[in-house]
Amino acid sequence: MAIFLDENSRIIVQGMTGAEGRKHTARMLAAGSTVVGGVTPGKGGQVATIGEAELPVFDSVAVAMSETGADVTVVFVPPRFAKSAVIEAIDAGIPLAVVITEGIPVHDTAGFWAHACATGTVSSGTPRTPRTRIVGPNCPGVISPGKSNAGIIPADITEAGSIGLVSKSGTLTYQLMYELRDIGFSSAVGIGGDPVIGTTHIDALAAFEADPQTEVIVMIGEIGGDAEERAAAYIKEHVRKPVVGYVAGFTAPEGKTMGHAGAIVSGSSGTAQAKKEALEAAGVRVGKTPSETAELARQSLVQTVS
Repeated sequence: MAIFLDENSRIIVQGMTGAEGRKHTARMLAAGSTVVGGVTPGKGGQVATIGEAELPVFDSVAVAMSETGADVTVVFVPPRFAKSAVIEAIDAGIPLAVVITEGIPVHDTAGFWAHACATGTVSSGTPRTPRTRIVGPNCPGVISPGKSNAGIIPADITEAGSIGLVSKSGTLTYQLMYELRDIGFSSAVGIGGDPVIGTTHIDALAAFEADPQTEVIVMIGEIGGDAEERAAAYIKEHVRKPVVGYVAGFTAPEGKTMGHAGAIVSGSSGTAQAKKEALEAAGVRVGKTPSETAELARQSLVQTVS
């Protein structure tokens, strides 16, 4: 099992004919993902040669889905076109849209997220899950090792295993996956660190709790906002599997944006210490460093097995 993405996922790439889209399509193919085509308006009918693959290019997501049976889109569209690209995917009814693009205006993200919610929700999952699940924007994507990879997460740093990972930070996603590579992961989900995102910690926690392959959940947060506090409240009420956490930004100066647009502390709100305390109050073991977090995950897995 895995969450959001598995060996049956059929992926299209919006912006596949651009430099970034082409490069990462090649990496997804090398990872064993089933990439069935791309979407670039005005280039429908062309064929893109990527490595040894000959992939059809379509003018729209709707046509691509009709012709290939795609159920996942990965968006590598420049920021100024990203809103319309995601709305197109939503209108086509694709189940999963992974938005890699960085620098999308918050107003645009809020617009396509509202549009997704307005299309209706799926019959299962958390109450806020729209028909098209959006992961991102400004995220590394989703990987279910040994099954499929949708995004830019390196596929060769870990194997399939029993840890589920949800993270705001792409870099810390990679580090934790590498440090726990001998155990491996059911899925890793990079949700992005912008102020407005689609899939949240809570969405991933709910999915990992329901996934029989996942035995321990690792959750990576960072300063700014209250997402981690809300996740802590959800864990306390709904999650029975062990959860290990890490919060980036203990040394960040107050009032200064650090890395992600959403990582800004105002007064006592959104501090790393406040998030750590909320998580620990919910029974989450919180590491002081990524390496300590990995060790806590190992200990939790041993305790679960025993």
